Amino acid sequence: MNIFYNLKGIGDTLLISLSPVEIEEKAFERKGNVARIYSADTNETIGYNIFNASSYGDIQGAGNLEQTDSLIKMVQDVLSREGFDVNLSENAQPAFVVGHVTAKEKHPNADKLNICQVDVGSTSLQIVCGAPNVEANQKVVVALEGAVMPSGLIIKKAQLRGVESNGMICSAKELNLPNASEEKGILVLEASAKVGESFTINKTA
Repeated sequence: MNIFYNLKGIGDTLLISLSPVEIEEKAFERKGNVARIYSADTNETIGYNIFNASSYGDIQGAGNLEQTDSLIKMVQDVLSREGFDVNLSENAQPAFVVGHVTAKEKHPNADKLNICQVDVGSTSLQIVCGAPNVEANQKVVVALEGAVMPSGLIIKKAQLRGVESNGMICSAKELNLPNASEEKGILVLEASAKVGESFTINKTA
């Protein structure tokens, strides 16, 4: 699950994304200040938009928000009040986590790409990365499958030049962090960063 908020960029709307699945035909159901987005074919809920979000509570930060108990409770209360039966706690996994690059090897079909094995706490992911500064034994920020980047990009499993990639190792610029460098390269965290821990834009390297 992702909870995204950007007052300056999209207005006073909280975007809750539940499913990373690409839907060919989306449908919408509006109740009060809440819109449910779902698949027209399967009726699977993709997410919710909560309009006039700040009227329901104090929203701290911008971009992908940390899924605190108080924020999830606020969203849950709004959805329930408007008549939507959903249990957000089932989807309350972090979308961005601290990862540890355990191995790196050159991509066989692309000079500027590397194949990285990344420990994200619960599992190890293979991620193809084109950053010039990625190395083994680094602590990095990983956007997991289904994560929604500040740009709106949804992270999905992909085949990059014939090699499977699951997730993305992020740069500070891609995370929309304050004072992010314009130079190409991933964000490298301090060695003390805890693998598998949730990462939010309020955290620093």
